[in-house]
Amino acid sequence: MRTTPTLQKNNVVVQYAVPRRGVPRASALRAWARAVAAFPLTLRIVGASEGRRLNREYRKKNYATNVLSFHSGDIVLCHPVIVREARAQKKSVRAHYAHLVVHGVLHLRGHAHDDKASARRMEARETRALARFGFADPYTVK
Repeated sequence: MRTTPTLQKNNVVVQYAVPRRGVPRASALRAWARAVAAFPLTLRIVGASEGRRLNREYRKKNYATNVLSFHSGDIVLCHPVIVREARAQKKSVRAHYAHLVVHGVLHLRGHAHDDKASARRMEARETRALARFGFADPYTVK
């Protein structure tokens, strides 16, 4: 599938490589990213095949994953995976997108969740950023 024209505003570029139906608006995606990023970045919304290809190429894992962050400032969000996870977690697709955008940007800022302490710090940052937009703590079990 072709990528629709790039939408750029305030150094956050949004690219859609999937139909936009069910995907949050570019303005929302940019706002969530800017909440935790003060640097240029690109958000690319992809389908399962591109998500799988990128995950296989860069992480050696042969499945599509929800979000990939690249040091170049690119964040790839896989729409079908995000929709599936949101349903499984009983939350809105919009809330899950917001969480994964913030999560991806924090990885670009050097945050990790490799151990319990770093995971707690990263989760706290995510929760604070999401609360500014009215989203619940994504780590709270329902």
